[in-house]
Amino acid sequence: MADRSFDCVVIGSGPGGYVAAIRAAQLGMKTAVVEKDRVGGRCLNYACIPAKAVLRAADVKTEAEGGEALGIRVDGVSVDFAGVAGHRDKVIKTLTGGVAGLFKKNKVELIDGHGTLTDDCNVRIGAQKDGEEIEAGKVVIAVGSVPKPILGLRFGGRVLGTETAWGLGELPGRLAVIGAGASGTEVASAFGRLGTEVVLLEALDGILPLEDEEIAKACAREIRKQNVEIVTGAKIDAAEAGDDAVKLAWGGEERSFDYVCIAAGRAPDLESLGLEEAGVKTGDNGLIEVDGAMRTSRDAVYAIGDAVPGPALAHKASDEGIIAVEDAAGQETHPIDYRFVPAATFCHPQVASFGMTEREARDSGREVVVGKIPVTAVGAPTVYGDRSGMIKLVGDAEYGELLGGHVVCAKAADLIQELVNAQALEGGYPEVARTIHPHPAFAEAIMEAARAADGWLIHG
Repeated sequence: MADRSFDCVVIGSGPGGYVAAIRAAQLGMKTAVVEKDRVGGRCLNYACIPAKAVLRAADVKTEAEGGEALGIRVDGVSVDFAGVAGHRDKVIKTLTGGVAGLFKKNKVELIDGHGTLTDDCNVRIGAQKDGEEIEAGKVVIAVGSVPKPILGLRFGGRVLGTETAWGLGELPGRLAVIGAGASGTEVASAFGRLGTEVVLLEALDGILPLEDEEIAKACAREIRKQNVEIVTGAKIDAAEAGDDAVKLAWGGEERSFDYVCIAAGRAPDLESLGLEEAGVKTGDNGLIEVDGAMRTSRDAVYAIGDAVPGPALAHKASDEGIIAVEDAAGQETHPIDYRFVPAATFCHPQVASFGMTEREARDSGREVVVGKIPVTAVGAPTVYGDRSGMIKLVGDAEYGELLGGHVVCAKAADLIQELVNAQALEGGYPEVARTIHPHPAFAEAIMEAARAADGWLIHG
């Protein structure tokens, strides 16, 4: 007999779990969240949020150092990393406190402990056979993911995952980052600009391998100016972690680093959840199988976020959480088209994208049109003193459809949303080209790229 009962129990309080719980409460469901660590999950405490706080500090340093070009001279710019860490920790405390406040406001009960599914799909706090059992009308699995070690290394000490890299209390002198996807590139860009000598190692031919090739190359040119050595096609032959340093060997040489950060992949955090016993199926990739409403193979059990297929993005998890609990409440929902979920990398310059790359569009057999401009085609980047970057739109020439949008510049994460909205509202690049944009603003570059795709670029 269960000790307590809820209409909805969410396991995990990250950006997928806490959003799902609040939405469930709004829909009149008595809701609880089970969290084994800290409110806000890994994203708010260890990953997304502390990363952006440290990256923002690096941005401010970059702006201060570049101020002389605008007539503002700042002498003796230096990094007080204890201050950077203090800013990071304050941001974490503020935002996690905000989530806790939202739980109270919406009468969501927070339960500390490890949540495990029972055979009848209730939730037990603790191991599957021990601890308090909570009766759950519906369960949402929102447990996130964990880093995967490589090269025989173990996390701890001088071997970092991205979470522990962002949580450092000291600025490393020398740092190796293995994996140049979004997470690894962010680490390299932040610490390189703060003063660390960084080597960014990528086994493939370029950084940001999921991005459009031209966009990734444009970003790499800027990253190399940030105290970062980029090594592509890197095959690491040996790795040895000691008490004082980590040694890596590749390409016939061996180098020593204060730390190595492994950013080469993650796995869903499904250990000890009792999925098999509860009849929740996983695929060959280890992810939980779900349908478009986030329903698993077991009735009344949903799964979202990094535990299921699709891009491992916080905002994707949040939307999945809303879909899951709205379905649980009997509302009509629509599946996510994962091709059009925007992605953003917060290095400098930022990179953001959605939809198809040019190569993917051409491989699909469509008649493809590309609108491509440097951001300096419009005035704002020159006014603001940040002229690096480009905009690239990929469209269907026959129908004017937006197939993909790709941005590398200082404000890429904000600019991409216009293209996402246009596509979602069934607008194409001709509509974006004829939409009035404010002047002078970075957003005008999106308009000009759309005009380029439509065949009538003005500023270029």
